[in-house]
Amino acid sequence: MLEITPAVYLNSHDDVLNGLATQKSEAAQKSAQAVNPTILVVDDQHLIADTTALVLNGSGFRAVRAYEGDAALRMAIEIKPNYLLTDILMPGMNGVELAIAVRKLLPDTQIVLFSGQAGITDLLRQAKDHGYEFDLLAKPIHPEKLLGHLKAKTPAFRK
Repeated sequence: MLEITPAVYLNSHDDVLNGLATQKSEAAQKSAQAVNPTILVVDDQHLIADTTALVLNGSGFRAVRAYEGDAALRMAIEIKPNYLLTDILMPGMNGVELAIAVRKLLPDTQIVLFSGQAGITDLLRQAKDHGYEFDLLAKPIHPEKLLGHLKAKTPAFRK
């Protein structure tokens, strides 16, 4: 016969409380992400990535930044952002390659490319030839235009 002692009860009680706390924490994280969508900002120009993340964080989003494609891909896998906002022309993995990789791994992530370079049409055409189309914003982008574009795509902001 199993005897329930105070120690067994306390351990079981702690396990239940810990399980409930974990469930609440996961639910709170999902709820916070719905209210404050996560955006991964990627640009090899640190000042642009930092400033864009600062503007987004001050406007109801949760923005994190990366300065190159490979690091951004690792971060995307880890944090599963609602949005990827990436420059196109970067050393190493360019923004189109990053966007395609993220689309394959995280199909629910919205992707917005931005660039100030005229030489990106070949990259975009190649992506389109492989079935990938992405929103494109021109750099320099005014913060109000960026916020308007993102908020129009975000249900929490359309209310």
